[in-house]
Amino acid sequence: MYSISEVAEQTGFSAHTLRYYEKIGLLSSPTRHGGKRLYTDGEVRLLQFMKVLKNTGMSLEDILEFLVDGCLLENKDAEQDRNAKVQKRKNILEKHLLTLEQQKKELEMVIQLTEEKLATYQDMLEEEQNEKR
Repeated sequence: MYSISEVAEQTGFSAHTLRYYEKIGLLSSPTRHGGKRLYTDGEVRLLQFMKVLKNTGMSLEDILEFLVDGCLLENKDAEQDRNAKVQKRKNILEKHLLTLEQQKKELEMVIQLTEEKLATYQDMLEEEQNEKR
């Protein structure tokens, strides 16, 4: 079990953010001992996954929708219910993947332009040095 400060350090979320996520239902209320929040390894892994989704631009609304059903590996739902939940998550991730692919294209374009600009500046510096000789 981990304290909120340990989880904050492991996940990169601040303690304030963890409390906020709990308040909005993005994170279930952790076990408490003596009034202090205690997080399990599973909750830490979930938060690390949430951090990846958030860092790649997924909205909190989509993350909440993705996680609302809890861990599908641990749930003992009927096959039909489980399949519906899996399909919902698949749809969310497919939508997010499209966004990531667009961001990748834009980033590749920025990288190319930056490399071209660096080459131009290098050429300018070399020309200036050649003129001085």
